[in-house]
Amino acid sequence: MAPAVEAVFRPERTYLLSLGSAQGNAHLHWHVAGLPPGTPYRQQQFHALMTENGVLPVTREETAALGARLRAALGGR
Repeated sequence: MAPAVEAVFRPERTYLLSLGSAQGNAHLHWHVAGLPPGTPYRQQQFHALMTENGVLPVTREETAALGARLRAALGGR
């Protein structure tokens, strides 16, 4: 998935996180987070991943279009 995110969004950097815990919710899931190009260094790393610092607004239509581009980058899977 990370290569597809990089092909579609051309991020400055791609963060991969694995979250979950056997102590509270026995599962594992991955987050693939592309850092928008031009993000100042002081707003990268953990700052960029914290939703309290804001999120990019995306409409339902934009989400559908991005999903289609990601599917295409994955070879239609």
